[in-house]
Formats: sequence, C-alpha cells, structure tokens
Amino acid sequence: MPDADGIHARRVPGASDPETGSLREKDSYRDAHIRGIETSPETSLHRGLKARHITMIAIGGALGTGLIIGTGKALAQAGPGSLLISYTFVGCLVFMIMAGLGEMAAWLPLSAGFTGYASRYCHPSLGFALGWTYWLKYIIVTPNQLTAASLVIQFWVPRDRVNPGVFVAIFLVAIFCINYFGGIRFFGEFEFWLSSFKVLVIVGIILFSLIIACGGGPTHDAPGFRYWNDPGAFAPLYQKGSLGKFIGFWSVMVNATFAYLGTELVGVTAAEAQNPRRSIPKAVKLTFYRILFFYCLSVLLVGMIVPYNSKDLAFANKKDASASASPFVVAAVLAGIQVLPHIINACILVFVFSAANSDLYIASRTLYGLASDLAAPAIFRKTDSRGVPYPSLFLCTAFACLSFMVVSDDSKVIFGYFVNLTTIFGILSWISLLVTYIHFLKARRLQNLPDSAMPYVAPQGLVGTYLALFFCCLIALTKNFNVFVHHDGITFDYKEFITGYLGIPIYLALIFGHMIITKSRAVKPHEVDFYMGKDVIDQEETEFLEHKAEKTANATGWAKFYNRYISWLF
Repeated sequence: MPDADGIHARRVPGASDPETGSLREKDSYRDAHIRGIETSPETSLHRGLKARHITMIAIGGALGTGLIIGTGKALAQAGPGSLLISYTFVGCLVFMIMAGLGEMAAWLPLSAGFTGYASRYCHPSLGFALGWTYWLKYIIVTPNQLTAASLVIQFWVPRDRVNPGVFVAIFLVAIFCINYFGGIRFFGEFEFWLSSFKVLVIVGIILFSLIIACGGGPTHDAPGFRYWNDPGAFAPLYQKGSLGKFIGFWSVMVNATFAYLGTELVGVTAAEAQNPRRSIPKAVKLTFYRILFFYCLSVLLVGMIVPYNSKDLAFANKKDASASASPFVVAAVLAGIQVLPHIINACILVFVFSAANSDLYIASRTLYGLASDLAAPAIFRKTDSRGVPYPSLFLCTAFACLSFMVVSDDSKVIFGYFVNLTTIFGILSWISLLVTYIHFLKARRLQNLPDSAMPYVAPQGLVGTYLALFFCCLIALTKNFNVFVHHDGITFDYKEFITGYLGIPIYLALIFGHMIITKSRAVKPHEVDFYMGKDVIDQEETEFLEHKAEKTANATGWAKFYNRYISWLF
C-alpha cells in the first residue's frame, strides 16, 4: 500500500496488524497509509468495470420502481403539471450533484469513495458521517428490495400458497453469489445486461404511452392534453384552492427525490472502473440526457394518458409494490388493453432484483471505503484474489437477512417506515457531497489548479452548487411536512415523523461525536492535498491506455467493428 510520499506501500517496521496491534502501532500504521488509496494485493479492488459497464450501471441506477410505480402516487396527489415540474427540477439538482462528484472522482478516484472525498477535501468527521449514513441506507434498502420482490411475485402466487420467505431466500442467495463468486467483472457484465433490459422496458413504455396519447389504442381515443384542462394540471391535496395545489406540488417534490436516489452510485464504482478519468465523466454527462429523456418524457406522457382523479388510480396512494400501482397499467386498462399488467409486473420483478443486486454491491463497497479511510475496522479492507472485499460483503449479506421479516403480516408497514428512513439518509448524502464539492472547488481555485488541468469540470460552478445545496436542505427539512397537516382525520402521525426525521439527529451525532472523540478539524483550502497518491492513479491510467491502444490495433472481426461503431456510445 502507498506510503507517505504516495509511491510505495509498506507497513511500518515492527508494527503488527492494525486490527490487533497496540495503539502506538496503530498510529504508526495510520501515518504510513494514504487514506482512501489501496495498492496492496490484500486490500485492493480490481479495476474490472469497463466503460460500458459504468455507463449502463449509471443508467440502471436511475431507473427503478420510483419511475414505473411511484409516479402513480405522485400523479394522484398533485396532477400532471406538478409531476412534470417536480421531476424536472429535482433532475436538475441530481445532475449538479453528479457533476460535482464526477469532477472529484475524475481527478483522483479514491478507493474510499464518498468517504474519502469528504475526508480529504472538507472534514474527516464529515467523511465519517457520510460513509456511515450511506452504508446505513443501503443495508436497510437491500432487504427492502428483496421484500418488494417477494411481494411482486404475490401478483401471481398468493402468500397462502407459498410463503414469501421462500422467494426472499432464493433472491438473497442469487445476489450473494453474483457479488461473491462472479467477481467484479461478472457483476459488471450482469448489471450491464439488466440495465440494458431496463432501458428497453422504459423505451417501450414511452412508446406505448405516446401511441395511447395519439389514439393508437383499441378505443382509438386520443386524449392529448385533455386531462391538463379537465380535471386540470394541478391537483389540490389536503386543502382546497391554491394552498392545496402547492401542498400537492411539494409532496411530489419529495416523491421525485426518492425516485432519483441511487443515481450517485456511479461515484462508488470509480475505484473499480477501468480508466475512471474517462468513463466516470462520460457517465455523468449522459445523466443529463437520461433525466431529460427517461424521466421528464415519461412523466409528461403519463400525465397525458391518465387523469389524476381516475378511480383506477386511487389505489396508487397505497403502498404497493405490484403492477397495480403503476399509472401505465391504469392507462392500459383505460385504453382497453388487458395483458399489460402481467408484462409490467414481470418487468418490475427484474427492476427490483437488479436494485437488490446493486444495493448489496454498494453496501459492501461503502463499508470497504470506510475501512480504507480508517473510519471502520481494518478487517473490512481485506479482499480476496478476485478483488472482492469479502468481510464487508459477508456482513452486508447478514443484514440483508432482515428481509425474512416478510413472513410477518406487518412487513409492509415495517418496511414502509424503513423506506422513509432511507430517503432522509439519501438526501443527507446528497447534501454532504455538495458541501464536499464546494470545499473542493474553493481549494482548487485558491491553489490555482486551472480547469484545463481537470479531466472533467462541473458546469454549475459555485453558484449552482450553492443553489442545489439550499434546495436539498429545504427538501430534507420538509420531507415529511404532511405530518403537520391535518388530513383524513389524522392530527399528527408520530411514527412517520420519527422515521422521517430520525436520520438527521443520527447524522449530526456522527459528525459531532467523531469530531469530539478524534479532535479532528476542517481541512483549510490552502491545506487540501490534491496530489498525494495521484501518481499511482496516473501510472494505472498510462498502463491501461497503452494496453488498450495495443488491443485496438490488433483487433479483428467483431472486436474491430465494436471499437469503430459501437464503443463511442459508452
């Protein structure tokens, strides 16, 4: 592993393993280890993710049940106008978050991921809190995805025929085997094809919606923008008049935030990406077009083909993981198409399985990153010969066994609270990344590191980042505002309030607790180290580009065709 000058990695003479050694030995080891960069065979991840893997994982991370199902609840609550504005606005926020992350990851792709960026450029305590809250999010959301998968199957196989715990066990074993036995190359290939399938599904849904909107359905009714006039573009929620319409709009703003959570996971893959200085920026740049095409176009079309006051859409307000909650299924029913619910449900099952697979991957890599940043026990830095951080993966898989709670009839309620908790953790991660990028950019400008020296530069600058930070903080504070609004005979839902905001005191306790115990201080802009360990990444990049050039020159047949006509897509 790298030493203090970033060239060779050696353990301090006489120091024992940092897990069991004395405090003095641990301190010596800490001094000799560059936080966030691993080069030792026993602790290094393998760069097995190709550019096409990174690009499609980034696309797949943004496409899930939040779009195909969550838009139903949003449309019923707020109407098509609020739906389009909210998803577009939050999409812009997401792009700014991704762009800032892409600039940091392209300059120095750290093994520690998010944790390492925050610790190196902003504050070690922020890195500690960011890493642990992000990990908490994914060890909760992974069993939730497995539970959702078992609930989807109940569309065909009721729980009184087969216990859903059986399906949970099958899916859990499957995602563990993909993550452990396949290694990073197989994981990347598997997610590439799953994400490709997601893209085809969403494209198919967009084409279906466009055909229905233009009168191509069995009834030949062409609604166009009819539903924007009757019943209207904005639906009142809880209150009548303009106040109710604004409440509906803001509720969808929160819903859109949940739908976009996960797009930032491409930043975690930087440590295992081949030539990350090219693949990560390209994935980030494509994020804008993905948001514009997949999200904005989808929500525009769904608002054209389903009225927000449709009786068939009313049940979308209930927490349901099956196709019955999808507004696209409602549109098919209204258009007289009966077979689509089964097709949509099968697609949802693939979406949820892919999400569970990538969530377990992110959870294990986040814990590995914490250990690489010296914020978790060193055992979680260990990797096997294939570069799989197996101690981290084993622990995260053990937490995924929480999904067996599905055998209880109350599992939907329990995991509804879990989703509420993971959403605030996700927003806090966005806030942390924005704060980190602000410090990174200020330090870069103070130290006269020009844009021309950067592999990628975020287009929004400081002003755009501050605006994104303001709105992310506002969404975090108002995420569960509905608990304060009297509606449906409910005066105050304390359970939703606790689960909705519990993440904030946990996050603050991690920051200030770490700050008090370690006596860490913020990294001043003129003290930020942009270069330690950079030579290791530079050497890896040079070797990769030389190998790629040689491979391209010798390519024949399909390989030559791919390099010339297809590779530019990724």
